[in-house]
Parts: sequence; structure tokens; C-alpha cells
Amino acid sequence: MSDNSATPTTNASALTASIRLPGVWMMFALAVAALVLVPVAVTFSAFFSRSEGDVLAHMAEFVLPELLVNTLWLLLGVGVGVSVLGVTLAWLVAMCEFPGRRLFDWALLLPLALPAYVTAFVAIGLLDYTGPLQSWLRETWLRDILLLGGMPEIRSRGGVILVMSLALYPYVYLIAKNAFATQGAIALEAAQSLGLSRTQGFFRVALPMARPWIAAGLMLALMETLADFGTMAIFNYDTFTTAIYKAWYSLFSLPAAAQLASILILFVLVAVVFEQRSRIQMRYGAVGRSAASRRIRLTPLQAGLATLYAASVLALAFIIPVTQLALWTSDVIATDLDSRYWGFAWHSVLLAGIGALLVTGVALLLAYAGRRRPGPAIMWLQRLATIGYAFPGAVLAVGLFIPVAWLDNWLIDTGRAWFGFDGSEILKGTLLVMLLAYLVRFLAVGFGPIDSGLQRITRNVDEAARNLGTGSAGLLARVHLPMLRASLLTAAALAFVDIMKEMPITLMTRPFGWDTLAVRIFEMTSEGEWERAALPSLALVIAGIIPVILLTRRGAQYHG
Repeated sequence: MSDNSATPTTNASALTASIRLPGVWMMFALAVAALVLVPVAVTFSAFFSRSEGDVLAHMAEFVLPELLVNTLWLLLGVGVGVSVLGVTLAWLVAMCEFPGRRLFDWALLLPLALPAYVTAFVAIGLLDYTGPLQSWLRETWLRDILLLGGMPEIRSRGGVILVMSLALYPYVYLIAKNAFATQGAIALEAAQSLGLSRTQGFFRVALPMARPWIAAGLMLALMETLADFGTMAIFNYDTFTTAIYKAWYSLFSLPAAAQLASILILFVLVAVVFEQRSRIQMRYGAVGRSAASRRIRLTPLQAGLATLYAASVLALAFIIPVTQLALWTSDVIATDLDSRYWGFAWHSVLLAGIGALLVTGVALLLAYAGRRRPGPAIMWLQRLATIGYAFPGAVLAVGLFIPVAWLDNWLIDTGRAWFGFDGSEILKGTLLVMLLAYLVRFLAVGFGPIDSGLQRITRNVDEAARNLGTGSAGLLARVHLPMLRASLLTAAALAFVDIMKEMPITLMTRPFGWDTLAVRIFEMTSEGEWERAALPSLALVIAGIIPVILLTRRGAQYHG
């Protein structure tokens, strides 16, 4: 009798737990999605509000038209640049056989380790009028070329587009290479069976089939272009990100900065829609080992040109900038490598470490929520929670600072009324805004590897663990976490490096005295001190090699 009476109680407890637990996971996913949407909603709502004074009216009349023109030209130029470089290099590496192909397969990803703003100041330092290249040319018989105006000006729109294209082409290259490797051989053979040449087959069959992949990589590159602040500041090329910073810190108008950020959000949302539409059409199909045997055998001349082309892009995008950084570093390391510099490095590592742990922990729980309660609702919440990577750091900095400042003022007023608090800041002077912005911006970076790792763990493993008496907490701690070790390491490493390189969030939200390597680079490049900016830049490059190694070893697609 006692056994029979215990059974309904046990079943009722299990039923209650099964009902309550999915609700907890759903509420967690909802809370994370709300955290991401709050800064976007706050910023976008500023579009319909009236700013204080005539700051926005002045910017709308004299600045906004230039920002729109500069942004559109930049998107057009970078879009063409990364598409040409990424697609051609992807086709050569995936479909053709030429000397150095295996080396270029992974080496062409190395520019991902080099922040665009570092490539920018190296390019200016090398190619400017007072730089070593033009100085050398003026001392040789080639000086006549300079007198005739044959040397293009690096501080120009074309210079910005060139630097951004060299820095961002790996987004298109990596995704397009996967597309050509899985479909290119079959597509080319089908085209040739219809009487088309290889060139015709590429343009009429292989390229259209790879269009969704190329579009996805292109949209990632364009969103990074919209989010860039450091490169635009170094080139003094006014876009929305630089205008947001100037409105906040030069004109001291946070409402005007928020309204400019709301306009930038419109550009980002358009890019997100196109990127999502391109993903819908992406379908993968493996061709097995036969793809390698069907690579195109180039003639000696064609093979030599292919090697020269790939080597030239790699040299311009990575080898030359890193070499110049090393040379500049050797000149200043004796004087700059002091206790203050170690403070910059410590702040960078500490913030990146805390941010990476925060991102990885939240991403793990968010991905696990989808496993515990699968369905359309949790899937959409996960998408909303990870959309923050599409928004520029300057937008998130403004969008999070406004509600935190409001909450801070409310806490101060409450503290004064009830407890006699006489302070001026509670939340604004802490790392809270910065860490929250890091979480919103880079949650997608951590979520991708962890969610992919969970997808590879079959449900049979969960059922076997439950049959052995393992509860929900034990299932995550004792079964899933050990199996997700590699995915967690990848997520943490990618988030760590991205946070170390992040400039606008750190620059706009850091507490007093919390300068980092990225801030040091901004300060030195603002004063034209290229050599002194080399040391912190080289440190960031060395740290940036980590995700490239992970990408080449795991063959993963890079999304940030």
C-alpha cells in the first residue's frame, strides 16, 4: 500500500519538475533576448524624439548628407573589393592545383588576426608622403612619377576601401571556399558536359550556385564595415560610427549620438535581412574525396600567375603590415615597454577574460535552453539573443549607457531620499556597461560553437544518462560539459580575442583609468605616433592568431 501511495507522489513531483524546468529555460532565453533588444530599442526610439538644443539640426543640415554619401560609397567599394578578392581566391584554392595551394588554403585566413584599424595606420605610415616608400622614391630616378602625380593618395576614400577590403575579404573567402569545395567540381563537370568552357561554366553555373554562400560572407563583411570605428578615425573618414563618437564626446550630446545611432541601425537591419534571406537558400552537399582528384590542372603560366596573385594578396593584407609592426616595435620597445604599458596589457587581458567567461557561460545556458525545450519559440529567442553581433559597438555603447544612466540616477535619487547618499555615480563609473555591451555584441560568437557542439551530441546520450539516474543538473555537468570541452574552448577563445580588439565599446564606456591596448592604439594613432602604436598592435595580432588556428584546425565557418 505504501508503495502504491508513493508512486503517484513521485510521478507528480516528476511531472511538476518537467513543467517547471522548461519554464525556467524559456524565461532565461527571454531575459537574454530582452537584454539584447533593450539597447537597440532605446537607441531606435531616439529617432522619433527631439534632441536637446540644435545639435542634431546642425548635423542634419551640414553633416548627415556627407555621412550618407561616405557610408554608401564605402559599402559599395568594400562590397566589390571583398567579393572580387574572396571569390577569386576561394575558386583558386578550392578548385585549382598550383604551387603553394595547401599553404594558401589556411594562410589566406591570417588577415583575420589583424584588426582593420591596425592595417589602416600601417598603410598610412608606409604610403603617406613622409612614409618610407615615397621618401625612397624621391631619392631615386622614380621621383618623376611622384612629380607627375602618379602615386595615389592613401588618405582618401580609395585608401579606406582598399584597407577594409584587404582586412575583410577572408569572410567571403572562407564561406565561398566551402561552397566551391562542396559544389564546384560537380557544377563545373555538369557545365562542361553541356558544351560550356571552364570559364563559361564558372560564370553561368558554379558562381550562381555559390551565390547564397557568397552573399552571406558579403553581408558579414558589410556589417563589419558599418561597425568599424578605428579605421575611419585613423583615415579621418567620417561615417556614422565616428559621428556618434564626436556627438557624444566632442559635442557632449548623448541624445544626438542616440539619434545618429538609430539611423545606423536602419542600415544594419537591411544588412541583417539580406544576410538571413541568403542563409535560407544555403544547402550543403558533400562530394567526398573525389573533389581533390577533379581539381583543375593549370598550365605552368596559369599556375605561376595563381601563386603570384595569392602571394600578393597575402603579402599586402598580412605579411607586410606585420613585418612593419615588428620593425617599429623594435625601435620603441626599449622606451615604451614600461610599467604603464603592462597596465594596458593587464586591463586588456582582464576585461577580455571576464567578458569571455560571461559570453561563454550565457551562450552555454542559451544553447542548452534550446536543447531542453526545442521548438519555434526558443529558436526565435535564440536568434534575437544573438543578433547583437550585427550592431556596431558604438550603437550598443549608446543604447546601454542611456538606460543604465537612467537607472543610476534613479538609484541616486532614491538613496538620497531614503539613506542620505551623497555620491554622484553608482553604476556609470563601473565596468557594468562595458561588460554588458561585450555580452550583447559577442554572444553570437560564443553561441555558434557551443550550439554546434550540442547538435553533435545525440539524444540517445541524454536518454542513457537519465536511465542511469542522472538528473538535469547532472546531465549538464557530468555528461554534456565534458563532451563540449572543445566547443567551450573555441567559444571562449573567439570571444576573448574579439573583446581584446574591440575599440568603440571600450573607448566610449571604460571607467576612468581603464585604458587598454586598443585604447592605447587609438590615442597614439590620433597623434600620428605610428611607431608607438606598433607595440600594442603587435600584441593584439599575436592574440588574434588564436581564432585563425582554431578555424584551420576545426574547419569551422567564422561569424565574428
